[in-house]
Amino acid sequence: MGGSEESRPYCRDRWQAALMYAKVLISIPLDEDFTYLIPPSMNVRPGCRVVVPFGSRSVTGYVTDIEQEYPVPYSLKEIIRVVDKDEPVFTPELVTLARFVSRMYLCSAGQALDAMIPSGRRDTDSCVLSSESNFRPVDRLSRQQEAALEKINSATGMYYLYGVTGSGKSEVFLRAAEEVVSQGRQVIYLVPEITLTHQLVDDVMQRFDNRVALLHSALTPSQRLRQWHKIMRHEVDLVIGARSAVFAPCINLGLIIMDEEHENSYKSGSTPRYHARQIAQKRASMNNVSFIMGSATPSLEAWNMMERGIVKRIDMPERVGGGVRPEIEVVSMLGQDRCISTRLEDEIRRTLLDGRSVILFLNRRGYSYYYHCNSCGHVVECPHCSVAMTYHKADGRLQCHYCGFSMPLSDTCSRCGSTDMSVAGHGTEKVEEEIRKLFPSASCARLDADVAAGDKEKVRDVIHAFRDGLIDILLGTQMVAKGFNFPSLSLVGVINADSTLSVPDFRSEERTFSLLEQVAGRAGRYDSKGKVLIQTFRPQNKAILAVENNSGEDFYKGEMEVRKILHYPPYSRFLSLVFRSRVREKAHNGALMFSSILKEITDALPHEAEVTVTGVSPCVIEKKSGSWRYQVLLSSSSILLLDDIVRKALDDYKAPGGLYIEIDVDPLSLM
Repeated sequence: MGGSEESRPYCRDRWQAALMYAKVLISIPLDEDFTYLIPPSMNVRPGCRVVVPFGSRSVTGYVTDIEQEYPVPYSLKEIIRVVDKDEPVFTPELVTLARFVSRMYLCSAGQALDAMIPSGRRDTDSCVLSSESNFRPVDRLSRQQEAALEKINSATGMYYLYGVTGSGKSEVFLRAAEEVVSQGRQVIYLVPEITLTHQLVDDVMQRFDNRVALLHSALTPSQRLRQWHKIMRHEVDLVIGARSAVFAPCINLGLIIMDEEHENSYKSGSTPRYHARQIAQKRASMNNVSFIMGSATPSLEAWNMMERGIVKRIDMPERVGGGVRPEIEVVSMLGQDRCISTRLEDEIRRTLLDGRSVILFLNRRGYSYYYHCNSCGHVVECPHCSVAMTYHKADGRLQCHYCGFSMPLSDTCSRCGSTDMSVAGHGTEKVEEEIRKLFPSASCARLDADVAAGDKEKVRDVIHAFRDGLIDILLGTQMVAKGFNFPSLSLVGVINADSTLSVPDFRSEERTFSLLEQVAGRAGRYDSKGKVLIQTFRPQNKAILAVENNSGEDFYKGEMEVRKILHYPPYSRFLSLVFRSRVREKAHNGALMFSSILKEITDALPHEAEVTVTGVSPCVIEKKSGSWRYQVLLSSSSILLLDDIVRKALDDYKAPGGLYIEIDVDPLSLM
């Protein structure tokens, strides 16, 4: 009736064998696949998201595989529900890529996959960015454009378009993309910031019959998910977006393009701290497709790959619009106490009389750098960060540009009680005030993070007005430094070229050269009337001289020699560990303990491993957003060796409550 005792286990085994089990990745810092039981009534497929019980809570997981065998000798929890019932949201390729990201950037595969997938739960209609544009396909390519395109189409590989601003790199990118699309394959086109590429966006929407997916920050999660599904269904030929678009789920990838490769925005600032260039290289290799980068100012990492022949360099030294490199003049500010030199004032006046327009660039927003006491010298700092507060005259407040804290301006020094307080330095607000006084009849606009905060339409309106001649003088931060073509622009003034040089980072001169070269490239794009004035207190600095003398090659060679002597990237790889806590001693002691574990591990390595571990030191910005920060830096010629060392140290270390470790592989900043 009930069966013999011997038959019961057999029946149970048959029942178990009929069940299905899902391998699930979860976004936690534990690199492990978890197994869950699939309820018989539930349709679960690889590539979909599910809600599963994890400890005392329910979390979203990612199904990577389905199994029919009982994988573990203990009872399993059931999947609670399926998020993606109609179609999957990721492919096996993205799982492979997630495991690469996990290995490379010291996170779990679940955290890596979570960073790739849109968080939307359902589709909604989305609208893409669009604006009027005068950027159209050219009827005929220049000789250098034809040569570049012919080389790219001749063989699969990694290429770099090293060309001056205005040399027509974008047209070569798009022609290469059109060739790949004509073969029935998809293209990923990476840009530093999607809101700064309206001209490019309009053009690609027309050229690719609206079979374009735009992945940008203005999309809601659900809108982004809708675009994501269109990509997976191959209803899209070209995916254009910022950093995270490198993970687009193309099912037939044929080409990856990275415009303005040097931009820091390609590096993620949160876990996993990946660089889109490295992910694109890996993905191109996995799919055996070409990867094309381009910039007028390559990163030193890319320059090194070109020098070593890993990336094929294609030079594009001529502007295609008939323009020539602008005349560049360095103005020494030594002995001057005004933000606009008399030389720059005269040149602005002359430009306006000619009916031309002006861009003034200053990489500091606000009214002044800091607010200080003239009696004791005390500088008002953010209570949550170890940085000076910036004075914003428009709202009469001091603001921290790191954590966002603000407070009213005080008339009394908190240290000595003196009422002799004053501001020092100048930001975009102060420069705007001076410009309006000097040129009252000129139309002036400011474009920085304060103006653009929460209003991308305003950014677009200002740019269009300047392009159409309704604004004579455009003042701004990095927003105005690159990415735009303004036919009437003939003068660019750099208010203070030293702001990036003052940053205590080994990349400061590289960044200064790149920024100045990019902002200088805005002038003279269509004629020979372009002029750039660079105001500086360091007129003999090599980065500034390289821009003045148009000697970029010499700058790169000199900077590479310095890096080689110091054994800095790209001749070594860095791995940064930042220990942060709201308790200063906890952050410091945690870093010391971890450093001692690292020393034990590295001391046991063979001598030829050549791994360097710096001692514990406070971060340049020691306190940020209320947390104290201490850093340990590792360097080696092998990043995989550094990864292995840190993984082993993490296994041997248990962080106390309230202590957090930020791991940054190949950091772009040591601040």
